[in-house]
Amino acid sequence: MSPEVVSKAVRAYFEAIRAMDQGAWVNTFAEDAVSYDPVGALPTKGHEKLGEFFQTITGAFKEVGITEDQIFVAGTGAAVKWTGRGVSKQGRKVHFEGIDIFDVNESGKIQTLHAYWNPAEMLGQL
Repeated sequence: MSPEVVSKAVRAYFEAIRAMDQGAWVNTFAEDAVSYDPVGALPTKGHEKLGEFFQTITGAFKEVGITEDQIFVAGTGAAVKWTGRGVSKQGRKVHFEGIDIFDVNESGKIQTLHAYWNPAEMLGQL
């Protein structure tokens, strides 16, 4: 698999978050994808549950976006250092950071995601 295929899948994931587009975001994943977001929480499996997760995260925001600070592609995977910023529905600004580890399948879809970040830090700002 070319590094461009992996990079395209990862960039589409972050673009969909910035657009707050649930359908586009879910579509970046394989049908049977598994997301560990954050690592240590129960995994989220499949498109339906991923869509519910997306709604849970974005539901508290008027606007939210995550920007890829650095992307490191190797083989079928990528590690991404990112920075998140948003505005809650109450007008509070939030800032949070993390690292995501992606594995992309032959179809160019995210097969697994391991997200290393602290949601409590973000929630404390809301």
